[in-house]
Amino acid sequence: MSGKKATPTVDRKFWPKLTWALLLVGAMTQAHAEVLRFALIGDTPYSDYERAELPKMLEAIAENQVEFVAHIGDIKSGKGRCDDSLFDDRHRIFNASRVPFVYVPGDNEWADCDRISNGNYVPVERLNRLRSLFWSNNLSLGQNKLSLERQTGNYPEHSCFRLGPVLFVTLNLPGGNNNWGMTSQPTEEFLNRNPVVLAWLTENFALARRDRLAGIVLLFQANPGFTHFSQGLPHQGYQEFLELLRHEASLFTGQVVAVHGDSHISRIDHPLRDKQGRPMSNFTRVETHGYPIMGWTRGIVDTESPTLFRFETQPWPSKKP
Repeated sequence: MSGKKATPTVDRKFWPKLTWALLLVGAMTQAHAEVLRFALIGDTPYSDYERAELPKMLEAIAENQVEFVAHIGDIKSGKGRCDDSLFDDRHRIFNASRVPFVYVPGDNEWADCDRISNGNYVPVERLNRLRSLFWSNNLSLGQNKLSLERQTGNYPEHSCFRLGPVLFVTLNLPGGNNNWGMTSQPTEEFLNRNPVVLAWLTENFALARRDRLAGIVLLFQANPGFTHFSQGLPHQGYQEFLELLRHEASLFTGQVVAVHGDSHISRIDHPLRDKQGRPMSNFTRVETHGYPIMGWTRGIVDTESPTLFRFETQPWPSKKP
């Protein structure tokens, strides 16, 4: 054998191929990364001022290139009348939105309409009027519309739709103790609707797990009393809902977000606790602005973020730089 060491050879065709392969992998990774935005509002308009400002705020929201706007209920004040003319007015405003508009009912526009100041209406009759006006087909409101999947049966206000790896679910869960009523016995309307709400919640968590989605966002109006629930003092009208939500969230490997209004406190926190009293790390509560403070919340889905979601509060009128 010769004493000379063999000189390593370089495959000059290999390195360009490797470079192109790495570039291709990087391009594919970027193609799968998504950043998607949506807007959340609620408990508005309550006054003539807010009625005049809401179209302006919706126009500003559209300029922020969001995929949709969700209004999570209470489209008038608790003492305002529940007349058809008011419903028609709100429908015109929502339908004029340049981006898809998803509306979820609150108690002010149906459950509380039996108040004398509100017109002494039958609440279920007002809810049926909302159904015929706002949820008459499988599309959202707005100049551009989202396709929605509605729950089968008599509750078209219950819908779901997807945005990237996230499932959004609307639920008729109003403030005022979920229309339980003023006695120890629940109203007939509650007894009819609550099982339907629970079934829709269960069905959509099962769908999110089956399709291995990264997140699920629940849109409803009521503040269901997370703190009281964690203290063992649940509100009657929300106890079953929160028990089921806790159970489903514990079985879901992705992120769970509950968006509500009702108590008019803009906040982003983690109030749901497991049976041992520990905060559930995959659960986030987002409460929207509410009268007398007007504003909206920007939701951001970032598939490269370990928490998947970010939320940013936006006051109105917007602050000048």
